[in-house]
Amino acid sequence: MTRERPTTFAASITVEPHANSAHQEFEADVEHLCADGVSITYRSGTRLESTVLAIDTMDFRVHRGELVCIVGPSGCGKTTFLNAVAGFLPITGGRLELEGKPITGPGPDRAMVFQNPSLLPWRSALRNVTYGLEMSGLMRRKPAEKRARELLEMVGLDDFIEAYPNKLSGGMQQRVNLARALAVEPELLLLDEPFASVDAQTRETLQAELLRICKQTGVTALFVTHDITEAVYLGDRVCVFSSRPGRVICDIKVELSTSRDPRSRRSAAFIAYIDEVAEALVTGSGNRGRDDNEPRECR
Repeated sequence: MTRERPTTFAASITVEPHANSAHQEFEADVEHLCADGVSITYRSGTRLESTVLAIDTMDFRVHRGELVCIVGPSGCGKTTFLNAVAGFLPITGGRLELEGKPITGPGPDRAMVFQNPSLLPWRSALRNVTYGLEMSGLMRRKPAEKRARELLEMVGLDDFIEAYPNKLSGGMQQRVNLARALAVEPELLLLDEPFASVDAQTRETLQAELLRICKQTGVTALFVTHDITEAVYLGDRVCVFSSRPGRVICDIKVELSTSRDPRSRRSAAFIAYIDEVAEALVTGSGNRGRDDNEPRECR
């Protein structure tokens, strides 16, 4: 399937209250993404013998229906791991599987949402959303248009279906990109710092919109961010990566009894989670005296 580099989304909504999940009750016993002892090495510079170990024997799990956030210092391999899951980058050791099948390349079962908008300027919002369906041959034109209209309505752009990118705000362009990623009905949605380029107010709106869409569609999501508050707000779990070579040093299950709305960010429980993630990032270890290679499962 031919892919572009998409981005993100938005709309102002209220997220329904929940107990232990950011967007839905996930299937805790259904292992969706599995990484066992994964290592990723790539060549650096012009010398062929010069290599960088980006990920070192990482173990990682995502269950079906979860939204898992990854945080870590710059250069720790977060995006590298996401690219490997997307099938853009081969692993050099270990096992990486989706639904029990090895990931050997890109596929329609995964969709990537990147940081910067990448809409085709000569296509309307509708035609940008149908692009992946057209390239893959998954649907004929009429059914593809129907699905695109439904998705644009879902992300709050039903009044801008025929608008071209230069007539859309940055947040609107991001919504089109999310709709385009969802058009192929992926089993796993991969998001690489999708809200980093927008202002704070728009960012909070987009976060709430992502939660609503994940709840509505039931899609599993893996979300990379540098923002600790964003990770705690969105994630069913927050996985903290070590500095390069990356590995999981702390796996925090986020259990908030209140709904994920702006008020929840001021709760004592929310702030405690932020402190826990921040401590792991600052100390470079979430193990507190345990074997450094064994990630700590929190709460």
